[in-house]
Amino acid sequence: MTRFGVMKHLKQLEEAGLVVTKRRGREKLHFLNPVPIRLVHDRWVSKYAEPWAAGLSDLKKRLETTMEKVFEIYIHATPERLWDAIVDPETRAKYNFGAAMVVDQLEPGAHFEMMAPKADHVLGEGEILEVDPPHRLVHTMAAYFSDEAKAEGTSRVTWEIEPIGDSCKLTLTHDQLREGANAQLYGGWPMVLSGLKTWLESGELLTTPGSLMWS
Repeated sequence: MTRFGVMKHLKQLEEAGLVVTKRRGREKLHFLNPVPIRLVHDRWVSKYAEPWAAGLSDLKKRLETTMEKVFEIYIHATPERLWDAIVDPETRAKYNFGAAMVVDQLEPGAHFEMMAPKADHVLGEGEILEVDPPHRLVHTMAAYFSDEAKAEGTSRVTWEIEPIGDSCKLTLTHDQLREGANAQLYGGWPMVLSGLKTWLESGELLTTPGSLMWS
């Protein structure tokens, strides 16, 4: 804005009572006047509209205040073999708490479910967002294995495979989590990744209680 434009705008704010001015020598200082702003709020944001305004404000805060969890592990396997272990339902069910990722076609927009072989309900579901074999897989995830996890809603999981010599670095990023999200939603990833590494490198299964939960 030009200097003239700024002065004109300040004059309008002063006439409206939204700005209070005070001269100090050759300077003219401008102060925000909160009283008429509060009167505007009280007049237009009525007791009927205020809950909606507060709700939208809380929604904005929730959506913009998120956290992410990043897990990294090195696995002695080729990118192709690691990728197959991540997307193949039968293999995935062996190390991912027995929860197989069931999807008709691995392509963006496809819907999948996480099914447990010996459970009578779906453990979760999501949508495939990105597929770049054997490097990157991105999908949403809504977990149903507990009421607490279900209440957290939908988040996002990214699998990234980077070849390192005769091995691979697997980075799993779980983000779009609300700040303070229940740890049930992401706390099992270290065991899942450990089970994946154990299976690929030795053909054995983890026998910890968590890894045998649904198998």
